Amino acid sequence: MPDTVPPDLLARLGEALGPAGLVTDPALMAAALTDWRGLYHGRALALARPADTDELSAVARACHAARVKMVPQGGNTGMSGGGVPREAGDELLVSLSRMRAIGAIDPDGMTVTVGAGAVLAELQQAAADAGFLFPLSLGSQGSAQIGGLLSTNAGGNHTLRYGNARDLCLGIEVVLADGTVLPMLRALRKDNTGYALRQIFIGAEGTLGFISRATLRVFPGLSSRTVLFAALPSVEAALALLRRFRAEDEAALQAFEYLAGSAVEMACALLDGVSLPLGTRAPHYCLVELGSPRRDAGLVELAESVLAAALEEGTVLDATIAASGSQAAQLWRLREEIPEAQRRAGPGVKNDVAVPIPRIPALLARGIAACQALMPGVRAIPFGHLGDGNIHFNFVAPEGMDAALFEPHAEALMHAVNDVVRELGGSFSAEHGIGRLKTAMLAEWRAGPELDTMRRIKAALDPHGLMNPGKVLG
Repeated sequence: MPDTVPPDLLARLGEALGPAGLVTDPALMAAALTDWRGLYHGRALALARPADTDELSAVARACHAARVKMVPQGGNTGMSGGGVPREAGDELLVSLSRMRAIGAIDPDGMTVTVGAGAVLAELQQAAADAGFLFPLSLGSQGSAQIGGLLSTNAGGNHTLRYGNARDLCLGIEVVLADGTVLPMLRALRKDNTGYALRQIFIGAEGTLGFISRATLRVFPGLSSRTVLFAALPSVEAALALLRRFRAEDEAALQAFEYLAGSAVEMACALLDGVSLPLGTRAPHYCLVELGSPRRDAGLVELAESVLAAALEEGTVLDATIAASGSQAAQLWRLREEIPEAQRRAGPGVKNDVAVPIPRIPALLARGIAACQALMPGVRAIPFGHLGDGNIHFNFVAPEGMDAALFEPHAEALMHAVNDVVRELGGSFSAEHGIGRLKTAMLAEWRAGPELDTMRRIKAALDPHGLMNPGKVLG
């Protein structure tokens, strides 16, 4: 234990948490000390696992008194290293995984209150069992926890229709660095009683306090659903198809995903059971999901009508509509498995960026040109949430280049993309957060009054800098 830590701290934590709530064995902590991408490997004094808000508050009080730093961790599925302690070993890692209660669905208010450790997939299933939909959806939903998703303002596949995590949250309960509990679990659509404090903590990545519980919105369950996959001649054609669906029935549009032809070909070549569902190869594809709570919504007819018009004008080259739930799942698998295909293809770089939707064609054209000028042969595999302007603008090393040769160039490739993003009025972090990975970028992009205001908020709520140090603000 570092010399600056009071020797009785672990004893106090053990008394507050009980034997199941405090882990000190390095072997048992190991999995929690590395992020899932393998970018960061930290150390910790111990792993605290509070079972409820009272225990979490006790942990914070003890650490505040001892001036020991705390690192909140949810499902440890983040992309930017925000939930991993640093290497010094003087921080307490606080897992909220035991705080996983899911309350009953309120069918009139259409809300549910859950613990921060509730797993997204389990909440989705609980809502479905009650005849409702919790629409937040992403690849890590089998492990991702609600506290972490709110702390990073997660986006995902259905942001186009339902918004980000903050748009699904009506109220939260927060434990501050000194153990104070902010009881803001109000299930209200309208509440103009001062500052909307919950919004300060949503997206703050645990740097201002622990989100311990949340009251979330649910929606009517989908009684009908249609998924289609289309081959396109250009990115502009994808935007034209998006406009057509919006004009016909925007409320039915659940997701609109873009996939570069290179990303689709990589997935089909490297993943078992993944294949192109069309007879036509194309430079660009899109996956569209339609849904409605009405059984007689006519979604197949809607899809056929829009596709027929798009085929006639040449903005769609070929298309297929899933005829069953299993076929729909296969289409979604092709989209969701692209990151795994990238991993198998070789060393790479990931960019989570957003620009105004009309500027996506310029983003892709200029970003690819800039990176290929830096590294001839680098393989661009952009994909993502075209319907809300968020593209995962990823690159894989040229064929045969090993990691040792590629990795020194990864940062330059990332900055080449970000330079284009900045010129187009976009963001270098659309949904993955800042964490440890992008603190320097935040300092560069938001320097001035914005960053100064963030630091003042941090100083007001966490004056001793105990909450998730080194993350977001650095």
